[in-house]
Parts: sequence; structure tokens; C-alpha cells
Amino acid sequence: MHKKTNDLYNSVKDLLTKTEFEEKIQKEYEERDELLDKDTIALLIVDELGRNTKNISSISNLVAGKEGTVFGKATSIGEERSFSKKNGFSGKVVNLQISDDSGTCGLVLWDKDVELVKSKIKIGTNLKIVNGYIKQGFSGLEINVGRWGLLEIEPDDMPKLTKNSKSEAEFIVGELTDIEPTRSFFKDNGDFGFVTNIKIKNQSKTTSVVVWDEKIKEIRSFKKGDFLSISSINKRIKNGNEEIHVNGKSSIKKLQHPP
Repeated sequence: MHKKTNDLYNSVKDLLTKTEFEEKIQKEYEERDELLDKDTIALLIVDELGRNTKNISSISNLVAGKEGTVFGKATSIGEERSFSKKNGFSGKVVNLQISDDSGTCGLVLWDKDVELVKSKIKIGTNLKIVNGYIKQGFSGLEINVGRWGLLEIEPDDMPKLTKNSKSEAEFIVGELTDIEPTRSFFKDNGDFGFVTNIKIKNQSKTTSVVVWDEKIKEIRSFKKGDFLSISSINKRIKNGNEEIHVNGKSSIKKLQHPP
């Protein structure tokens, strides 16, 4: 799954001798208090030298079960959650959404990277995930920054995005025409999660919307035929199709008149 130092050196052997490469790895290893293994540091050096281009992917081309490097702008940041690991220690996780010109996907940060959300990562922050692992989550593809991945904030080589990074539409308005039964599932941290689907009709177009967790109780306070405005929605790509999601960051309001 993870490239070894010798394989990575082949990407930069025209720039550094093997001895220079190994010396840079050792220096970084000591400066980072041995918190990263040497293979990961070698990957970081290759990336800094601009030779980590083979695995760079647009969000729309991500494939579950693969590794890749992705650029994106943070468009949504979820709540930090704690959980118990199998070894008895506690861990932390936070889910974000990132977007590029091709689409949107989830970004999962674990443990020490969660602290970056408190200090450095805000809505609109440019991010680069190097060698992240892509998997199919409950609400579409997500990229995980785990042991073999690296997260760069405001990277120098960030490509210019030509589209609005938040969403082409940050809200949806229309008539509530359908509410499906609520479904439950187990989250990665062992907690229960809840999800349902609703349909919003605006003129001749009907849009399916996925509603998560605490927003389900809120949506069930409305009835079919009510006119709603839902702001701070998330657009995600699943199996090549766009989905609209409503979560804790979203706001649902009843309209007194048709939009």
C-alpha cells in the first residue's frame, strides 16, 4: 500500500544522490522527533521536490480502495468526535468536505490532525492531501489522512480553482413532497447514526435530499406540502452522481409563501 524509500528515490534520482536523499530523510526524521517513519518522510521530500505527480487526482476521478494525492478547498467542517480504540486508548476524528472544480468528497482527519481544525483549517482553507487512502463512506467517497498520508495547509502548488468552492448553490428552496422512514447505522466510532431521504420540489424539478442525524428530528416537524428553505447544504459526488446532503451545519426554515 505504501511506497518504500527505495521506490521513492527513483522519482528524484536525477536531483539528488542516494546519499543526499538519505541525509535529508535522517535530518527530517530527527527534526520531527521521530514521529513520522522514514518512508513517510521520503514521500514528503519527493512531494516537496515536485515529483509526486503520478498519483495526483481530481476529486471526480477518485477510486475507492486506492491511494492518491488530492487538492481541495474546505467547504464544510463537522463536529469533533471522540471514540475508544481497540487498544483501550481514546481517539479523535472530524469529518470535512473538500471541493475542487470537478466535485466534492469527504475528508477524514484523525487524532493529531484534528487539532488543525481548531487552529489552522477554516471554511475556505486550501488543502493538499498527499497519499491519502480513498474509501466508500456512508455518504460517498472520502479520503482519509492516516498513517501513510500527509496533510498540507495552503500548499504552494495549489492549483487555481475556477468555480465557487463552496457549492454552486448553498441553499435549496421548494415544497416538501416526501419524507422516507428513518434508517439507522453504525458509525466508524461505534455510535449509532441516522439518515433519511426527503424530496423538495421547485417548479417542475424535484430534488432528492439526504438528511443526517440531528436534522432528522427537525425535518419531521414539517409536513408534506410545507415550503422550506434549507441553507448551508453540502453537494457530494457518489458513483458519478451529485447528491445534496443536510447535516448539523445546515439551517431549515419554513416559508410562509411558495418560493
